[in-house]
This record gives sequence, structure tokens and C-alpha cells, in this order.
Amino acid sequence: MAKLYLVGTYDTKAEELTYLAAILRRGAMHVVTVDLSAQSFGPEADISAHDVAAFHPKGANHVLGGTDRGHAVASMGEAFGIFCSARQNDIAAIIGIGGGGGTAMICEGLRALPYGVPKLMVSTLASGDMAPYVGTSDTIVIPSVTDLAGLNRLSRNILHNAAQAILGMVASPYVRPIAEKPSIGLSMFGVTTPCVTQITAALNQDYDCVVFHATGTGGRTLESLTDSGYLTGVLDMTLTEIADEVVGGVLRAGPDRLGAAARAQQPWVGSLGALDMVNFWAPDTVPDQFSNRLFYNHNANVTLMRTTAVESVEIANWIAKKLNACRGPIRLLIPEGGVSALDTPEGPFWNPDANAALFDTLHSRVKQTAKRQIIRSPHHINDAAFSALAVQTFQYLIEDR
Repeated sequence: MAKLYLVGTYDTKAEELTYLAAILRRGAMHVVTVDLSAQSFGPEADISAHDVAAFHPKGANHVLGGTDRGHAVASMGEAFGIFCSARQNDIAAIIGIGGGGGTAMICEGLRALPYGVPKLMVSTLASGDMAPYVGTSDTIVIPSVTDLAGLNRLSRNILHNAAQAILGMVASPYVRPIAEKPSIGLSMFGVTTPCVTQITAALNQDYDCVVFHATGTGGRTLESLTDSGYLTGVLDMTLTEIADEVVGGVLRAGPDRLGAAARAQQPWVGSLGALDMVNFWAPDTVPDQFSNRLFYNHNANVTLMRTTAVESVEIANWIAKKLNACRGPIRLLIPEGGVSALDTPEGPFWNPDANAALFDTLHSRVKQTAKRQIIRSPHHINDAAFSALAVQTFQYLIEDR
């Protein structure tokens, strides 16, 4: 039977880990304690730091016994990631506690576990930017509020609640239906919501439509699930993360965006949603180099900048290079009526010259073949007719395959 794993550094967090273990064991769950002490050894856990370190490709001695804490933490994190991947069938759920180093090591293991396995991290870093630690995983993060340096009235309360949360997940696990529809991935932004909503309404009867918010993490997750084979196909209607990648916005999904489309060789239908904009946070965060540009305040914390014709050419070249590497069935749909809710004749981002630069560069740079084709449509991306074209095109690729 799979077990509940409790993870932390016993050399510095033994009191908190012992307290947590007692609560978890009262929950009638088989608890396995794991020590990630990277430089010194604390009280004995069920699985010692040496046992975990032995999973490192260069062996336990590479991880333990050195004087460089940064090296020890990074190496132990790598070892724990391999450990979790190897033991994933034995892990019903996992909870970890840690400060800076502990959070980094434990989260590397949590990211290695499949989606759906309950993962909970109590961290002193939780009030800050956790994106580097959580990545694209479904890890739940709870702020420790106090430092994890011994138990006190507040930390006992927070750790108790964390224990009850993970026990609740284990006690009532999600049960997958016996018969499931195949899953397809879609990318969406607020300004392309009508497009994707219409597509999902048309395909929902036959497919499990998994929609990703194109905020960087969403794009990376879409790529990851495509690589894993979880998705039967993709309707990648919103590529705004690529505009941020090329121009320097804050919602970048990384240089591998569209890479999975080439590797998976599954049906892929894409469009140019929200490529009229680059995303920044509040107005005072916009770099000075863009001070004379056209902006739209989406809300108090999000500022959108209209892409220029020159930037549109750069974005188109970036996309074309990625699509030219694809050997599977590919269709790129160009909505000549506009690429976002702001890109209409009455909208603040209407710029026919920038759009023409984007559309024409893609048409000339994408090497069309029997499998890789561009389809130009006179409609706006949010028009019902454009969504119907995307659905029809996707269904054709699926049936043809």
C-alpha cells in the first residue's frame, strides 16, 4: 500500500518534523519520514539523508560531507528528485517543511511526481515568488508565517492544519472515471476567451478540454503535458507568451514554447491570439526603454503594450522557426480580422500595419507541406466563424490521423 511521506532536514527541523509525524500517524496512515540533511545528520529518520543522497548519479559522497552548503543543497535536491521519481508508486501523498534550502530540495522532488499525487509544502518562502520552486507542478504551498526554528503556539497551529490538509486528501482520493474522454489542450487569455469558450463548447462532448491560462506557467504546463502524452492534440490559440519571450515581457513561457509540438507530432491547430501585446505588471514596472509606447491598463497590476510592426516580424520569425521543425500534422490559422479583443477597428490596439507584418512574415517564412499548412481567415479571432474553423480543422486532423 502506498504511504504518506514526510520530508525535511532533521538536523535543523527535528522538533517540527517529530510533531508533524505524531499528528499524521494519529490519522491511521503509514508515515515514512525522510531526512534531507545535506551537511550534518540529525535524529534518525525512516529514510536517512545518506539513503537519499545515494540516488545522485555521482553517488552519496558527491552530496554529503563537503563544506560548500550551496553545492550540498543543489546536489541533495537533484538526488531527491530522482528518489521521488523512482518511488512514485509507493507515495500516496507527500508533505515537506523547510526554509530556503529545504524548500528548494523538497520541491525538486515534488516536481518529479505525477499530477494528482497530493503534494504539500510548508515554507518560510511562501509569501514570495514560489514559481521557481513549484514550477508547473500541482504543489500546494502553505506559509509557515514564523521561521521553522522550534515549535511555538503559532507554528503548532499552522503545522497541525497542514497535517490535517494532507490527511484529508489521502482519506478522500480522487477516483478517475472508468471511461474517460481523450484530453486536448487549449491556450487562452482574457482577450481570447470568446474564441476558446466557443471551441470548448463545440468539442466538449467528445473531448476533455484542458484550458491553460497563457501566463508563462500555463504555456510551460501545456508543453509538459504534450510531451508526456497526456494530450491527444492541441488547439494553441493564444501565443502571447511568445511576444513576451521575444520583446521582454513578464509572462514568458521560455524558449521551448512550441517545442513539444515538434516532439509529440500530434495534431496541432494554433493561432495568433494576443500577439498584439506584451505583458508587464503595474505601470511603474515597465522598463524605461518602452516609455514612449502605446499602453493599455488591463487592471491596476497588469499593463499591456502594443507590439510594433518590427516586433511582429521578430515574433513571426520565432514562431516560423518552431513550426518548421514540426513533422506532425500542423495548421496555423491567421485571423485577419484581429488577434485579440483589443485588436478591433474600434479597439485601442488596432494596428493594420503591425498585423500585416505578423501575418505576411509567417506566410512567407513557414515552409508549407502536406502536413504543415497556413490557413488565412478574414474573421476576428473571437468571431464564432473563426472558432468553427478551428474546430473543423482540428477534427479533420484527428480523423485523418
